[in-house]
Amino acid sequence: MRWFKRIALTLVAIVVLLLGIGLILPSTFKVQRSIDVSAAPDKIYPLIADPREWKKWSAWNARDPAMKIAYSGPPAGSGAKWTWESASEGKGEMTFTAAVPNQRVDYALYFPDFDMRSAGEMKLEPSGQGTRVTWTNQGDVGTNPINRYFAQAMDRLVGPDFETGLKNLKALAERSST
Repeated sequence: MRWFKRIALTLVAIVVLLLGIGLILPSTFKVQRSIDVSAAPDKIYPLIADPREWKKWSAWNARDPAMKIAYSGPPAGSGAKWTWESASEGKGEMTFTAAVPNQRVDYALYFPDFDMRSAGEMKLEPSGQGTRVTWTNQGDVGTNPINRYFAQAMDRLVGPDFETGLKNLKALAERSST
């Protein structure tokens, strides 16, 4: 019986310690990746400003070709929106909140399963003979200590998907600009 109490107290202490550490971890995250594309901004912009085009280059759509997608609002630019439901990628919605042709698209992301919101940007800047595309997403997971651990891992979890998506976008834009 004494060993049971020790094990129980040890487990409680570990949980309290982990929750305490979670409370002092930062609640914010930022994921950012860039790639140089040998294409003009006017060849890339239509691929990022129209949510229907994202399924051609996004890593998430490639992982689940059966993903259910619905579009609303204008076809491209500010106000364009898409929602998805997927067995492997979950539920979510992305709304383009601002768009400057051939320069950038800002978006708001929402994942209802986690009640998580974030904001992002796809930015196009001249670079050598082409365009530098920078994809950023950032947010705040709030006060939940478990979510704060998740925020610390966000770059490792989402960064590779950004890299894959940008490589696919590069290939698509360079193919269409020849």
